Amino acid sequence: MTKTRLLGAVALGAIAFAAAPAMAQDCPRGDLDDRYCDTDGDLIADVPADPADQIDPDTLIFAYTPVEDPAVYATAWADFLAYLEEQTGKNVEFFPVQNNAAQIEAMRSGRLHIAGFNTGSNPLAVNCAGFRPFTIMAGEDGSFGYEMEIITHPESGIDAVEDIKGGQLAFTSETSNSGFKAPSAILKSDFDMEAGADFEPVFSGKHDNSILGVANQDYPAAAIANSVKERMLERGVVTEDQLKVIYTSQTFPTTGYGTVYNLTPELQQSIRDAFFSFEWEGTSLEEEFSKNGEAQFLEMTYQEFWDVIRKIDAANGVSYACE
Repeated sequence: MTKTRLLGAVALGAIAFAAAPAMAQDCPRGDLDDRYCDTDGDLIADVPADPADQIDPDTLIFAYTPVEDPAVYATAWADFLAYLEEQTGKNVEFFPVQNNAAQIEAMRSGRLHIAGFNTGSNPLAVNCAGFRPFTIMAGEDGSFGYEMEIITHPESGIDAVEDIKGGQLAFTSETSNSGFKAPSAILKSDFDMEAGADFEPVFSGKHDNSILGVANQDYPAAAIANSVKERMLERGVVTEDQLKVIYTSQTFPTTGYGTVYNLTPELQQSIRDAFFSFEWEGTSLEEEFSKNGEAQFLEMTYQEFWDVIRKIDAANGVSYACE
């Protein structure tokens, strides 16, 4: 078995995997795309009943949500992915995705097997790509989650959310909960402010871009995940005196981790067991994510933990229709 490798986007496209069946199926599915079934009503795709529709690849591809520079997370995940190789007997490769859409498409097309999707893109990954999330990171006491913050530079002249009117607000991407969906719903319901009418929306692509943009005064304000901000502060990428928080939301679930639906049940169980048996102490995963106080993988269900996110999507008129 080889060492865990960093797999580039071009290389990933050259590797052939069995793609998800494209034929519509006559079965209960709720909001799921018509290539999936949900006979047990848990809101995620069932594992195909026919073994012929299940896959057992020699190489497993893992991707982490593109919140910051992918190179940071290739290093952070190295020890866990090496452990995943030991537990599954498979080669494991890290795919450095550049945006949420590319990550979802990679799983939908059968080129991505294990992933951490950000809060806002979990519903789309579940419904369009057959993603089966089962865990999130949590502290030693079981606490989890993050808040959406609207931040500005101390010298921007912005002291309250209402001061953004007539100016510019940076979002990350339309699939991000804290970077777009939650602030859009909150600004409309609590402040009667809508993008395009009351302020100019711009999109930075990622949370670190938005945070750096505010710190360097390229953006007057931005909606971001404070978990990303805390890690950047801890690494010294930005400093406290470059940022001012003018709004903090309720707590949301953080990145959801899971597998694509059509891996064999045995392989899915082996991957699941690896997440829950991994010892964090002294690893590269602990070094990076302890900056947010995270110390373990906590078992969860999409149906329960993502209920508030689905409600935010409904308030924003978001559809999970798959192209």
